[in-house]
Amino acid sequence: MKTPEPAALRPAHGPSRATFLELFFDLVFVFALTRISARTFEDLALEGGKTAWTAVTGGGKTLLLFLALWAIWQGTAWTTSRYDPYHIWLQVIVIIALVGSMVMAVAIPRAFTSTGLPFAVAYVVVQVSRPAILLMVLRQLQYRRLQLRMLITFSVTGVLWLTGALLPTDPRVTLWTLALLVEYLANRAGWPVHGLGRSTVSRWDIHGEHLAERYQQIFLVALGETILIAGLAYSRTPTGATRTAAFAAALLTSVLFWRIYVQRAGQILGEAVTRAAHPATIGRSAADTHLIMIIGVVATAIGYELVSEHPTGHNQVGWVATILGARRSSRSGGRASSTRCSAGCPRPGGWPSSSWCCSCRCSSPWGP
Repeated sequence: MKTPEPAALRPAHGPSRATFLELFFDLVFVFALTRISARTFEDLALEGGKTAWTAVTGGGKTLLLFLALWAIWQGTAWTTSRYDPYHIWLQVIVIIALVGSMVMAVAIPRAFTSTGLPFAVAYVVVQVSRPAILLMVLRQLQYRRLQLRMLITFSVTGVLWLTGALLPTDPRVTLWTLALLVEYLANRAGWPVHGLGRSTVSRWDIHGEHLAERYQQIFLVALGETILIAGLAYSRTPTGATRTAAFAAALLTSVLFWRIYVQRAGQILGEAVTRAAHPATIGRSAADTHLIMIIGVVATAIGYELVSEHPTGHNQVGWVATILGARRSSRSGGRASSTRCSAGCPRPGGWPSSSWCCSCRCSSPWGP
């Protein structure tokens, strides 16, 4: 029996909640973010990362791995927000992304030494299979052309990923960075391919409420990772007033993160995206700000572990930079969510009408 084509545009009156499979997919990122935190902690505290330059290079490589994971999550979230997530082929796409993300997460600690090839293969398989499957099952020409352009782009960058995985660390970092940069620029330009045209972001069909919920959920996943890191760090040696104070401060900080997010961007995000004239455009702005906030939250979790393991004594430059940078990143992302956009969207609980927006000025990587 022929499988029906997935709905190209999810109806506005249809279900907006994330599916159980999407939530299952998010659970992989709880583990993935702990691997990101652990790798950064090792660079800073366990492997000679007590010099500023080592901390910078180690942090840069870890950020590269995180951005690759973010590309997988965001591409999947945009796909399920644009097409029917209950369709069998959309579920296949999510499952492939789930498995690929897990392989990448396992490979993170040694991604620039012995496990670079599994990391790169998993990334390429996920990114190439998504447009390939959609190209196979979609029938409308405009959607097929977009997926074909994406398939060509990811096939080209896939060569960079796989080639880099076979090279030593420095050229590997260079090629992987170049691959991510090409994907980012291609996305911002509407996935242009000679002879196949390009697309305009504002014209993309998207279920805004579903997309907003997905960003809210991944932010909560990042918050959950901070709780996990704080609990694990404290449970290893739960003695002493300084460690207990560090644990209490970590919990309080996580609660404040949640409170600030819920009272501002997180609470109004759904309505802002849904009521926007071009939901895909404001969705991209939400993607940018959530990326910045999540980087800050993950860096905060690293700070939790540093403080818990070294509650007293001399603080290294890299440690202080991580903790202060986490605070700066989180505040910048939250402030951008509230100030980048014009007034006009409804507001909850008496917050100023300028807190969110109906039009945005920027775009974000990897939204299909």
